This record gives sequence, C-alpha cells and structure tokens, in this order.
Amino acid sequence: MRPKPVVVVVEPETPGNVGTIARAMKNFGLTDLKLVDPPELDPDGEAYGFAGHAREDVLPNAEEVSLEEVIETYHTVGCTAITGEDSRRHVRFPFKTPVELRDSLKTVETRTALVFGREGRGLHNREIEQLDEVCSIPASDEYPVLNLGQAATIMLYELRELTVEQTQLPDVERLRAEEPDIERLYAYFAAFLAAQNYNDRKRAKTQRLLRRLIGRAHPTDREIHTLLGVFRQATNQLNEASEPEADSATTNQ
Repeated sequence: MRPKPVVVVVEPETPGNVGTIARAMKNFGLTDLKLVDPPELDPDGEAYGFAGHAREDVLPNAEEVSLEEVIETYHTVGCTAITGEDSRRHVRFPFKTPVELRDSLKTVETRTALVFGREGRGLHNREIEQLDEVCSIPASDEYPVLNLGQAATIMLYELRELTVEQTQLPDVERLRAEEPDIERLYAYFAAFLAAQNYNDRKRAKTQRLLRRLIGRAHPTDREIHTLLGVFRQATNQLNEASEPEADSATTNQ
C-alpha cells in the first residue's frame, strides 16, 4: 500500500490555523501531523476548537520536529503561493500545481511530506532550497496568497485520490427517463401548442427545438413526469377556457 503523506507546518503562529489544518487532514484521510516550533496548543483553546473530530487523534498525536529531521526522512514538497516563475530562479522554479503533484505521486511509492510555511511569510528561500519539489495553488495574480488553513485544505482535497478510499455511488440523478415517456412529453407539448393556437408556421420548428433541448439535457424520469403534468394541466385549462366561446358560437347560429 502506498504510504500516505505527512503534513508539516513550519512555525505556525496561530493555533486556530493548526486546528483547521488538522480538521482538513481528518476530512481527507490523513493523521500524521508534524509541527516545527509551534505555539502552545491548549486543549481548551483555538486549535482544538477548530479541529472538529481531529481533536480526538490528529492534534493529540501531533509531533514536534525540526525541519532538518523532515528533510532527512521524507521526500519533501514545499507548498507556497509565490512561485517566482522565472527559469533563471531555480529556488522556486519549476513548480507543480496540486493536480500535477497528485498525478506525479501516483506513479511512485515514497514517504512524502507536504511542508507548509508561516501564515504571513510562508517558507523562506533558504528552506525551499533544501526541499525536493515546490507546489503552488493557481490563484489570481492580483491576490495569489491564500490563508494557511485554506491552502492546506485545497491541497489535501486535490490529493484525496491518494488518501481516501473512493466509493463509486450510482449516478441516479443522471439516469435518463424511458424513451416512451419522453415521446409522450413531445405529444403533450404539441397538444399544448395547438390549444393556445400557436402560430402554425412556427409550430413544427418549436417542436424540433424542444426535442433538441430535451435530447441534450437527458432528463430523469422524475423531471419528465413533472413536465408531463405541467403541460397536461396547462392544455386542459386552455381547452376549458375555449369551450364557452365554442358554445356561444353554436347558440348564435
């Protein structure tokens, strides 16, 4: 079995961010949290308050380590917002996106550490120089810097194929309705157009439009039967409204 990544946070300043990262780890099947020079994590404080169910195992078992220990033990990936995307600057270039990192890690079996930096300053260049890879989350050029907890959550979400057993659920919502029922809808629509005296010259074109629309949409059984009910009721109401006029015309004759 491929080993799951560990998460390393370097000098976190805010206990709440540590708790948020622990919670994201729990969400996506990770348990091994390592902290470099962390603040005090009070069981009654922010970290445990933000951690959700991760307060039961991830946070209590978090290990305090040095960055040097991590570098010596793991294949390291530095997670940073500022990439310095310039081929002349080899400290930060090239970098992978989270999806590219996921696809890369799929092909190997290695003990990987995802290394996150400080809230305001991230990882220093001298730290990144010692890491094996750099990963960055694509964001707006106007404001590419994400909150530490947000960045970790996005990263772990994109790596979930490596950490969470995927359960394939039946795609019930996209099960297309039976063709006879769809054909009934077209017949009801034609009757609806006739009941409202829709322009004869446009009627065939409008019916084709509905057929193409339904063909692209692949409606479910429930959707088709709802539309059948709508058109049936509307057509009946139009026919009933026109009956007094027909009776009046017969009387006048």
